[in-house]
Amino acid sequence: MPFRIKDTNASPPAPARVNFDALWEKALQPVLDELGYRPVRADQDLGALIVKEMLERLFFSDLVLADMTLPNGNVYYEVGIRHAARNDGCVLVSAEWARPLFDVDQMRQVRYPLPEGDISDTTASAIRLVLKDAIPALASGNSPMFQTLEGYPSAVSPDRASSIKSFLEELSSFQAAVRAVRDAPRSEQRALTLAIRDQHASRQPTVPAVALEVLYLLRDFADWRDTIGYIDVLPDNLRRLPVVREQRCLAQSKTGEHRDAIGALLELIRTNGATSEREGLVGGRYKKLFAEAKEPADKARFLNEAIDHYERGMKLDLNDFFPSCNLPRLYRLRGRRGDDERARAAATIARMACERSKQRNPSDEWVRPTLAAMAFDSGDVVAAEELYEQILGDGPAAWKLHTMIGDGEVAVAQTKDAEIKAGLQAVLDKLKALVR
Repeated sequence: MPFRIKDTNASPPAPARVNFDALWEKALQPVLDELGYRPVRADQDLGALIVKEMLERLFFSDLVLADMTLPNGNVYYEVGIRHAARNDGCVLVSAEWARPLFDVDQMRQVRYPLPEGDISDTTASAIRLVLKDAIPALASGNSPMFQTLEGYPSAVSPDRASSIKSFLEELSSFQAAVRAVRDAPRSEQRALTLAIRDQHASRQPTVPAVALEVLYLLRDFADWRDTIGYIDVLPDNLRRLPVVREQRCLAQSKTGEHRDAIGALLELIRTNGATSEREGLVGGRYKKLFAEAKEPADKARFLNEAIDHYERGMKLDLNDFFPSCNLPRLYRLRGRRGDDERARAAATIARMACERSKQRNPSDEWVRPTLAAMAFDSGDVVAAEELYEQILGDGPAAWKLHTMIGDGEVAVAQTKDAEIKAGLQAVLDKLKALVR
């Protein structure tokens, strides 16, 4: 479990912070004592070979109790080790409001009440009451590895290995076909995408990895109606995946159903928690409503909502440039006191996130144009000049110049400093010359 006081990064009714030491001392340790175990926490290890001790304890312990309230990497890793090492004796617990990662959320868990983060005596008593009955029942259940692989670990049938090898070869061929679509001329990509969709639509059961790749191809190269139609005929377990629900909301909005998309996204946030992507998608839908609104009061309301959700997304993950890159122009459109400073700060954050993404994920096609737009939004003439030199080297196609030039024109129009505005305009004129 986590140690000390940790931020939950969760929406109400979750508390903002949880004292996990108090959770251990007032609830988990006492109930384990009562059930006849001798409980030990990982931070009580005093030896130098902490990993060695951890692995040994995970194998030999009669019970491993894993608190999944927060998506803690150490906890997830240790659960995986125990599931592979022992047939039983691993119990997953979490607060009622927790949103575990999807793969773990499929497994049986005990949910306990945690309305406040400092763990009152009343809450501790309620937690002990829930766990006392649930732990013995779940401790005798088989781990996913032993459930899935007959004969695991020493007597797994070789026939199963051959079947898996065949499946992986087929999956590798499919992924090669996906790469071929992405490398094809733009005029051919939609037809190739629909062919892949039709080829795999009738195959049962639907493989999640294949379904998601087909969905992304449809999103990128087909019509939005094609995307919605594909999602709506997926099996229920795939259609309910948060990432699939996100993409359907995006497709809904692209077909003009902005309000329905917002409602679906807000429900996704309520049930599965907020992420930078989800908040950014909500912000984008409000930005569309702002652009389409006629009444000044509606425009002001939608603009504020767009800014609010983009801000939430930015604060959830500063490394995700999607929410922050949309803020500078919206701040300047709003024009409140301090919005110009906020615009420059958001542009700087987005530019740094883009630089990081460019190093870690060079294949992201939106990094370069966003990076260039942020140089204009932040009023950085030197950075804009440097990016122009990079564009000359890479070629205009890699930078989506038409999109980027449109963003640059808005940024130049919003720039108040005459000298900076002139410098940015000079770079913009050179960029325009590249696409004539």
